[in-house]
Amino acid sequence: MPADLRRRLGLKKGDLVAVTETPTGVLITPQEVVATQALAEIGEALKEQGLSLEDMLERGRAVRDQLFDEQYGATSDRDTAER
Repeated sequence: MPADLRRRLGLKKGDLVAVTETPTGVLITPQEVVATQALAEIGEALKEQGLSLEDMLERGRAVRDQLFDEQYGATSDRDTAER
């Protein structure tokens, strides 16, 4: 991408972008914007299912503890200390 275009878009050399073809041309979106939009969509999907981010984090902790126990034969004290 040419330097003058990067400057106008507020991008630095090496920044990741998403390129989307549209009927009128090409849409270039900074990757952080794409990630933020994806997180918002995930949050909406969770809300529609009656789940919250905290629910998902708690489930992740439980799975992590189970995997830790299976791998090392002991429970994770780190999770208890974090709470």
